[in-house]
Amino acid sequence: MAGKMVIFSAPSGSGKTTLVHHLLSLPELNLAFSVSATSREKRPHEVAGTDYYFLSADEFKARIDAGEFVEWEEVYKDVFYGTLNSEVERIWSDGKHVIFDVDVVGGLNLKQMYGNRAMAVFVKPPSIGELKRRLEKRGTETSEKLQFRLDKAAEELSYAPKFDQIIVNEGLEQAKIDAVKLVRDFLNK
Repeated sequence: MAGKMVIFSAPSGSGKTTLVHHLLSLPELNLAFSVSATSREKRPHEVAGTDYYFLSADEFKARIDAGEFVEWEEVYKDVFYGTLNSEVERIWSDGKHVIFDVDVVGGLNLKQMYGNRAMAVFVKPPSIGELKRRLEKRGTETSEKLQFRLDKAAEELSYAPKFDQIIVNEGLEQAKIDAVKLVRDFLNK
């Protein structure tokens, strides 16, 4: 059976990364995480090569020019995110399905590129107020960056109807159940 793609996208703080980690913990789904590349600064808890491939902005641009990305996006000024072709090929050659944790534009680009071989899932927070609370709880954002993320989230929420599926993350346990069902159903088609 040819490998498939499961794409999770959401505004920052919606819970998509937590859901992706949960899905990866279930061996029966046969998923492998596509490590994205980024030019943003590494957060203290992140591991290079596991969470992201951390590249300088110049190196990222050089790899774009060399055609090494399936998709990429300049999400913030000089902050790039993208999926390397080599990641998708590596996972499929291992006989697994690819799971992505990517921004909204990247998710839609992947879906457009891979069509029915991919399922794009949008994770929504129950409200902007709850999203703000979650981001503040992280303690990783300056007040300026927090406001920027909230403004961006409002824009990203308008993309939700373009996705194959939407999970509203009102409570993490129910969101996990919903995510497992969606993914299992898609992979078993």
